[in-house]
Amino acid sequence: MDKITDAPVADTDRADESGPARPGRDRTTRGAALVASAVALPVTLLVGAFAFAQLSPDEPAAEPSPTPTTARAQSTAPVEMAAPALAERPAILCRALLSQLPPAIRDLAQRPVTAGPEQNAAYGDPALTVACGGAEPTVAATDDVWVVNKVCWHAREETDATVLTTVDRETAVTVRVPRAHGPALQWAAPISDTIVASVPSGGPVPAGCQS
Repeated sequence: MDKITDAPVADTDRADESGPARPGRDRTTRGAALVASAVALPVTLLVGAFAFAQLSPDEPAAEPSPTPTTARAQSTAPVEMAAPALAERPAILCRALLSQLPPAIRDLAQRPVTAGPEQNAAYGDPALTVACGGAEPTVAATDDVWVVNKVCWHAREETDATVLTTVDRETAVTVRVPRAHGPALQWAAPISDTIVASVPSGGPVPAGCQS
């Protein structure tokens, strides 16, 4: 009797896995890859757009605000001023005054003038002006006067400025302070110091100037 040997049965499933991929599975794999790519691309774009939005400011950066130490932008053009002829004594005193005025008053730099640099000076923009040698104002009994650093000043208000004039000096000194620069008397202090050093007191003075 012949011996019957059981022949091994082929494992068809394993043979299929090791053999060439089936067309149906190829299409499925490619479809899944395309879907994954289609999803990944918009996500990448969104992430990039979000990062760009975070880096880019919503509004232009504001310019820095001026600080007390920041130099103010000022015109350097000559300031138009009149230069009336002066007698000998006022001319001498005015030259002495102008030679001692500072190159800047607070944050206002000195500017050239169109006439009479030996008797006129200007500072800042709008220009604060100093004129030496003019006539003293007539001071009424009811007018206010102010003594600032030993100099007596009379004030006259104009539309856009306050005009301060000395009323206790041999030669009058007039300071015109534009309203843009604030209270006028705050600018009188440094100028008063120079006046005391260069223009002597003299003549009758209003009662309000006497201490």
